[in-house]
Amino acid sequence: MPNTYVIIAAIIALCAVATWFVPGGQYVTGEDGTLSYEQVDAVPQTLQVFTAIYHGFVKQAGIIVFILVVGGAFWLLNATGAVSAGIGRFIGKIGKKDKIVLAALTVLFSLAGAVFGMSEETIPFIGIVVPLVVSMGYDPIIGMLVVYVASNIGFSSAFLNPFTVGIAQGMADLPLFSGMDYRLFCWGLLTLLTLVFILVYARRSRREPVMDAAAAPQDVPLTRRQQAILLVLLLTVVLLVVGVTCWDWYMPEITGLFLVMGIAAGIIAGFPANRIADELIAGAKDILSAALVVGFASGIIVILQDGRIVDSLLYSMQEGLDGSRRPVSLAAMYGIQALINFVIPSASAKAAITIPIMAPFSDMVGVSRQAMVLAYQFGDGFTNMVTPTSGVLVAALAMARIPYTRWVRWIWKPVLAVLLIGLLLLIPTCLFPIPGF
Repeated sequence: MPNTYVIIAAIIALCAVATWFVPGGQYVTGEDGTLSYEQVDAVPQTLQVFTAIYHGFVKQAGIIVFILVVGGAFWLLNATGAVSAGIGRFIGKIGKKDKIVLAALTVLFSLAGAVFGMSEETIPFIGIVVPLVVSMGYDPIIGMLVVYVASNIGFSSAFLNPFTVGIAQGMADLPLFSGMDYRLFCWGLLTLLTLVFILVYARRSRREPVMDAAAAPQDVPLTRRQQAILLVLLLTVVLLVVGVTCWDWYMPEITGLFLVMGIAAGIIAGFPANRIADELIAGAKDILSAALVVGFASGIIVILQDGRIVDSLLYSMQEGLDGSRRPVSLAAMYGIQALINFVIPSASAKAAITIPIMAPFSDMVGVSRQAMVLAYQFGDGFTNMVTPTSGVLVAALAMARIPYTRWVRWIWKPVLAVLLIGLLLLIPTCLFPIPGF
């Protein structure tokens, strides 16, 4: 597959060419407050494709800074080793109680995906959990389910994930982490269904256990520093929830909160000032690609807006769904996001490309922007469990020593099932008054 930046560059060029052929148009507000569409002259774009990238970065500067700071803060947190030690302690504590192990790990990794977007971080845990479940007599696929699939379910239905919910809501001009109640319900339901599925499959596929003491993580007590760092992480989550729900926190406050979390974790770990700065920079470097993608992708909407054809495209989409009920329109958005994920698996890139177009389109067809963001989350996350362009999936399968072809043959039916459940969870947002939606 082409590099993400190559795809974005091709889309920008295609949009520039479109400004030469697509009729210009704009929506105007009448005296009665209603929107009406009228044709205007398009403005063909040429060398503007290069300046559009600059304007795209300026337009999304706040979100880009947010990504870099949060990425650096979590990198610093992970560098302390407290999170890994906490999970290792948790696994070791529950020992050989296999059903409790599977259930607890499923909930734990799903929660990690929902709160701080655990994705790439699942790869090393595959190497820990797969040998553990195999020693209990289970198929290696169980290890993939309780780590990768569970975290992906949490990622897809996240209620606090700054890299999906935070970015998408910021681009859609919604209060950050609003609509949390229904997202919590979706996360709880999907996690419960995932847990039931895992336990049923585990019961059917279990063989004679061959417990290996070396395979099971040891119950090593956490140091006081590690306990304090985990407490800082817990307090950060609590403050985040209180801040966005009671104090109207937005990008600046949330960015500052995560920065304080990272620095506090570094200080508690005993890192010198230079080490803290180096880890923050390393984390920013690690996530720099995602931040750059947001800026580059924003150049797409700049070209369409400057060429005066974005409203024409929105009008065409509106005409295509004219007379359709809101659930049909929302289902169309959901399907588009799921299909795009096979080409652009990056959640931040997909948000930067699609949200600026989907947000006004959802207004036109009478779908709430909050529901549109939820459709983006579901469409982005569920297909990550099967798309071959996902580097995390390929790496996780390699770590578990499961061939991709075997995985696809096994997982495609559960993926279809969860896609259908996602659609069923979207429909109520169009039919019933839901807080935040």
